Amino acid sequence: MKRGKRLPVHVAIIMDGNGRWAQKRGLPRIAGHRAGMEAVRRVVEACPDLGIKYLTLFAFSTENWRRPPAEVTALMGFIGEYLEREMPSLMKNRVRFSTIGFIDEMPGYAREKIAWAKEKTASNDGLFLNVAVNYGGRREIVEAAKRIAKKVKSGVLDPDDIDETAFAAELETAGLPDPDLLIRTSGEMRVSNFLLWQIAYSEVYISPVFWPDFRKEHLEAAIQEYLRRDRRFGAVDLEPGETEGEESESQTVPRYT
Repeated sequence: MKRGKRLPVHVAIIMDGNGRWAQKRGLPRIAGHRAGMEAVRRVVEACPDLGIKYLTLFAFSTENWRRPPAEVTALMGFIGEYLEREMPSLMKNRVRFSTIGFIDEMPGYAREKIAWAKEKTASNDGLFLNVAVNYGGRREIVEAAKRIAKKVKSGVLDPDDIDETAFAAELETAGLPDPDLLIRTSGEMRVSNFLLWQIAYSEVYISPVFWPDFRKEHLEAAIQEYLRRDRRFGAVDLEPGETEGEESESQTVPRYT
């Protein structure tokens, strides 16, 4: 792994292609989702070796409720199954588990497993594993705007004090650095309502690999491509003799409980 430039601190992944992976093998779509859990394990285990401190995975969107009921039920069950099965590994590797999304709208058994995993891993200080479940970027922004509007209405917040920092503090990801790198698997080229605010300056990498086939070497390839990019954040290349300041990194402790 090339380490001459700064490695991504936060990687976000749209895990796409489970259904097509299964269909190509003559299997039901649910088999693809189960195989996708193995890819999650591989990536979580690979992140510390690659210098990644935060990993956000898009597991279930607010739009995914439109899928066949049997598939939705299976996906809800897989969340608890993954947490139960992988907990020894998460604890061994000091992974802290958290979520973003509208968890209160999920079935009780899924909510219980999520709450259990958060509490169990709360003191871990390794990789911060952040899973987006029942999450939608547009709804996240709308809900943040509602909270800000209520603060203004109650007199707690002056409208003139609303800036990007104040707005970001109301998002699901408050306290986390924005993703440096956004990866989407399966070759599709869209962001699918994922972290719309947070990926404003993320580098985007499209992998042709279906998610169940995604491995450490594919993650390394994405990072190598990231390191070849010139991240200017809207600025211009420096002239000869000019010096470049270091990029800032949020050190804020996440607010999740």
